Amino acid sequence: MNIVKNETINGSNNIAMATDYFFDQEKNNLPLIVYTHGFNGFKDWGDFDLIAIEFAKAGYFFIKYNLSHSGTNLENPSDFVELERYRKNNYSKELYDLQCVLNQVTDENFEYKNNINLKKIYLLGHSRGGAITILAGQDSRVSKLVTWASISACTSPWTNFSTLEMEHWKQQKSFYYENKRTSQLLPIDYQIYEDYQANKEKFDLEKAVASMKKPMLFIHGKDDPAVPVISAELLQSANAPFAKKIICDGDHVFGRKHPWPHDYLPAQTKFVVAETISFFNKIAEQ
Repeated sequence: MNIVKNETINGSNNIAMATDYFFDQEKNNLPLIVYTHGFNGFKDWGDFDLIAIEFAKAGYFFIKYNLSHSGTNLENPSDFVELERYRKNNYSKELYDLQCVLNQVTDENFEYKNNINLKKIYLLGHSRGGAITILAGQDSRVSKLVTWASISACTSPWTNFSTLEMEHWKQQKSFYYENKRTSQLLPIDYQIYEDYQANKEKFDLEKAVASMKKPMLFIHGKDDPAVPVISAELLQSANAPFAKKIICDGDHVFGRKHPWPHDYLPAQTKFVVAETISFFNKIAEQ
């Protein structure tokens, strides 16, 4: 198996995004999966290499990358050290980042072009990365998509803000979100809300799902404390003929944590990975 770590693809504002490739170098025309991490996540969260290896073993060319304004950089792909980038992040930038990845891998000069089957491009996203996956899934190059614990509306992280809190945020220009794992106070500027308002129609996830005539799978843990399980219900019901949902045991990250101290995946994650591979395999056979 070939594992290429921390390659680069330029994303929003021409910022280089750390990017990993997992695949069997002896095989060509492999179906491609592009994974997008969620809010306060990064490509290696919870030793995501273990998950990437499972997809590569199953016969896929698997890509994971750090969003340009996630707060990480090339030298620190798992730490939030670029807080000025972090505060300027928004849904438009994240969608542009994923489109940049798609543009890179479909370019005729892509180094691994012979290993990829461009007729079988699949997207996978977790949490807010699920939203970006859905929006990018409307691209005609994408054959199908899967989300894990996806939000159903592009209103994170202000989903539950009161009117007073929203007004205070507007006046102060930013608020600080505490990362419970690192105890960092991470700045979030009001511009992310303004970006949402300017693109409200475009960022309507249920409308995006309803518009797509391609297979979709929404997987959600029934005990998710961060994103209510109703999110999967809403997304699936928006396009029942093409969308499927799986409500399984598990929390928002399906039993993982960061750092992950083991060389194996928890049972909940193994189930989610297996169901995702099964779903993509069925499509690959069609």
